[in-house]
Amino acid sequence: MAGASLLTLLDDIAMLLDDIAVLSKVAAKKTAGVLGDDLAVNAEKLSGGIKADRELPVVWAVFKGSMLNKAILVPIALLLSYFLPMLIMPLLMLGGAYLCYEGFEKVWHNLSHKEEISQQHAARMNALQDKNIDITLMEKDKIKGAIRTDFILSAEIIIIALGTVADKPITTQISVLIFIAVLMTIGVYGLVAGIVKIDDGGLLLIKDKSVSLWGTAKRALGYFMIAFAPKLMKFLAVAGTLAMWLVGGSLITHGVSFLHHTIEAATSFAGNVALFPGLFVVITPLLINLFVGFMLGAVLVFTALAFMKVTKLIAK
Repeated sequence: MAGASLLTLLDDIAMLLDDIAVLSKVAAKKTAGVLGDDLAVNAEKLSGGIKADRELPVVWAVFKGSMLNKAILVPIALLLSYFLPMLIMPLLMLGGAYLCYEGFEKVWHNLSHKEEISQQHAARMNALQDKNIDITLMEKDKIKGAIRTDFILSAEIIIIALGTVADKPITTQISVLIFIAVLMTIGVYGLVAGIVKIDDGGLLLIKDKSVSLWGTAKRALGYFMIAFAPKLMKFLAVAGTLAMWLVGGSLITHGVSFLHHTIEAATSFAGNVALFPGLFVVITPLLINLFVGFMLGAVLVFTALAFMKVTKLIAK
């Protein structure tokens, strides 16, 4: 009897671990868009205005802040799932709307404040060269800003992950959320650390002045890394914005039945296209989610700008 009970227990544990593995994989796929956004935003925030020898300590400080954010958010998400599960979908849609807004606001700000952004960048670069300016204060501001942004994106990741396991036992929910929280944090800030040090790695490689084939190859790789680093940052900035609209738009379309049915109908129609039906089946929902995210972001940004103008006029 004892042996049979032990085997039953082991079988239950194996089934639980299998469920956790499968659900974690599903949750990871659904949060991948926000992960790309998180990576792009943090790499962009931590790549400029910091001395080279301080980049990794700053990334480490933000990593610890991110882990603290998730240590706060995971219990809150679990309590929400247990006591107020009906709020999960509205919160997902609210978070999706925020991502749409943030993505469009970033683009609009870059287009409408080009000169101001250039001046701010020049001021940061000059500050790095001025020994009379306390760089630690700039670092602290960067760290605080990055942690605040991470809190919002972490909340989005946790809520999306929770949505995949909301109907599962509490032990599965806890395991999946903890796994996703740790995996995403290590993944994001591990990649951020690598990205911000690409140019330094290139500089290290080109210091090899040997005339051997190996030395020549190292220098060539070093020059490539230095040239590649700014292009990678630009790509991540664009990819991060698109990820905001894709993820935000998908959260909105999933919560609005009319849009959800529209995507299903459009995808079904795309599957009947004679040329590359499989490709169109994949692309169609992505394009619709992207369009919804972009349009909602534009509406929210211009509404907020109009509201601010009206309040200023009333204040006068």
